[in-house]
Amino acid sequence: MPTEIDPELLRILRCPETHQPLTLAPADLVDALNRRIQAGQVVARSGTTVTEPLEGGLLRQDGTLLYPVRDQIPILLVDEALTPMAEL
Repeated sequence: MPTEIDPELLRILRCPETHQPLTLAPADLVDALNRRIQAGQVVARSGTTVTEPLEGGLLRQDGTLLYPVRDQIPILLVDEALTPMAEL
């Protein structure tokens, strides 16, 4: 099921680290990250290996961080952010 976030909410959400706008991550990026998660190859900024698949993600404007979305809730914690650069 694709991630849906109210457009009004998405318009005001910002990266907690840089305050850059966030956009919904493309489905192909989320799929690629989920394949890497399944292979044990994704580490959050906290250094913890990610084991739970992503439902979706919010991509920072500069494309360097992705905040996971789980149960339709954006997880806007810098330590939980992922670096999607290898997938772009």
